[in-house]
Amino acid sequence: MATEPQASAVPASRGRRPAVTLSVVLLGMLTLPMAMSGTTVALPRIGADLGASGAALQWVVVGYFLAASSFMLVAGSLGDLYGRRRILSAGAALYTAATLASALVRHILLLDAARVLAGVGAAGVMAAGGSLLAATFTGAARTRVFASLGTTAGLGLAFGPTFSGWLVDALGWRATFLSYVAVGLVILAGTRLMAESRAETRPRVDKGGAATFIAGLALALFTVTQGSKSGWTAPKTLLPALTALALLIAFVRIEQRLTRSGTGRPVLDLALARNPAFLGWAVGSFGLGAGTTGVLTFLPTYLQGVNGTTARAAGLTLLLMTVPILALPPLGARLVNRGTPARRLLVLSLLLIAAGNAWLTTLHPGVSVAALAGPLLTIGTGQGLSLGIIDAQAMSMVAPSEVGMASGFLNTVRGGTGAVTLTVFGALLLASVESRVGSSSLAARVTAGAGGHAEEFTAAWRMTLWTVTGLLTALAALTHSLLTRRVARTPSAPLQTRTPPCPTPTRTPTRTPSRAPASAPTPRSA
Repeated sequence: MATEPQASAVPASRGRRPAVTLSVVLLGMLTLPMAMSGTTVALPRIGADLGASGAALQWVVVGYFLAASSFMLVAGSLGDLYGRRRILSAGAALYTAATLASALVRHILLLDAARVLAGVGAAGVMAAGGSLLAATFTGAARTRVFASLGTTAGLGLAFGPTFSGWLVDALGWRATFLSYVAVGLVILAGTRLMAESRAETRPRVDKGGAATFIAGLALALFTVTQGSKSGWTAPKTLLPALTALALLIAFVRIEQRLTRSGTGRPVLDLALARNPAFLGWAVGSFGLGAGTTGVLTFLPTYLQGVNGTTARAAGLTLLLMTVPILALPPLGARLVNRGTPARRLLVLSLLLIAAGNAWLTTLHPGVSVAALAGPLLTIGTGQGLSLGIIDAQAMSMVAPSEVGMASGFLNTVRGGTGAVTLTVFGALLLASVESRVGSSSLAARVTAGAGGHAEEFTAAWRMTLWTVTGLLTALAALTHSLLTRRVARTPSAPLQTRTPPCPTPTRTPTRTPSRAPASAPTPRSA
């Protein structure tokens, strides 16, 4: 595996319809964050309509993240082997069908199941989409393209709550899912106009690795949700935890055996996870999600339950956090291309998010939008500055044939962050409210936005926010440590191909190459 920035891309995608590829991938990255943030606004209405609360209701969002997390790495690797466009197309088809089912079901468990299937489809769209862009663009163009990706995801996050809130108030929550179905059909049609892209060689599929990874990660994430509900020492928690551990150990051994024997391509090249610089970007990505997902998901429920705001008004309030996520990714990319160390920008982002969560502990019943502006803008600024640089920086460190694997790994981290954060954040809120009101059923209704016990709900929020603040501070320190270990070899300036090292100790003047070596295929630049 290459650890130096690569300028070449998979020849199958070189010079073929880059604008179409970019447009379709950006549309997917607009819709999926919008579906996530928008669904959170609809949760109180879904709960009231289907008679659901607590874990069953939260699984409308958690199940989506859990499934997406479990399948992203495998989807990325399968895209390298069978074609990234093919995997994106299959993912879009499954996502669209499952979202249509979500709009039609009449029982909360059926809705949860449909959302799980939608998450599997989303895994294909996100993993294949990122790897298609990495295979099509390079250098400073890749940085700009991934900044556009971050901007588009920010747009989805920014307007998802407002758009869904408007639809929920005007037409009901089912109309929200139907709108995503329409966009899914457009994405599916667009994939037929895209050029295919895959690795140059096609070794045997790592079926054992794929099966053990999907099952192991899914059970590990399920353990988190089960532990928050049944207790961490309960048999219902320990059994899936031990099974997940055994499956993940088996996965590691399978990957090691494939790497040594060379008889197939592993789902995950373990050297990728051992690369401190690549791992640093993954840890930073985890921090960005962990610091924002809880607020994005649960604050609308607090505002509707405690302040009595409408779904639309709650969505408009979240614009204070999501508009910076929309506006700032191009600024982050511009700073990196002009020489600002990307690692410093990422650490600054994590610290800003930590500060925003700490500031949000001023939350209280009847809090005004003006009082929420400072903390929400701080969190959004932290997220937006680094959202568009992580993928470009991380995937510049892998070989072109492994960009699908790298994209899948990063998206697995993001999806896992979402699932774990939603579960832990919700569990902390629920447990804290229950300790104050003395009833699990009442606590479930309060945290679902049914109203009442505002002081107890607010105290639970403050405790949870301080926990997130401590976590983000620790992650900022860890990210800084990992990225500075390789700083001499992984610059964050515009990514270019490096010249080979001089074979003799003769001292020569340092020169920056103006273009990639002639032997390297040159992907289309934007």
